Amino acid sequence: MVNQKTTAVRVIPAVGKEVGDRVEFGGLLGYAPIMPVSPFGCSAFVNRGGRIPAPIHSFKN
Repeated sequence: MVNQKTTAVRVIPAVGKEVGDRVEFGGLLGYAPIMPVSPFGCSAFVNRGGRIPAPIHSFKN
């Protein structure tokens, strides 16, 4: 969370591009740089089971 707001990312596959290249989406969508994706997985965390709680906002007065 940044500034009390959740953040997100969109991962769009870009076939044939390398890290550092730029992909054009055209029109108002613009362009984006190709960034590396972490080789580490989250399967150990996900396989623990249970639920991930939502961010807590009730501690603010």
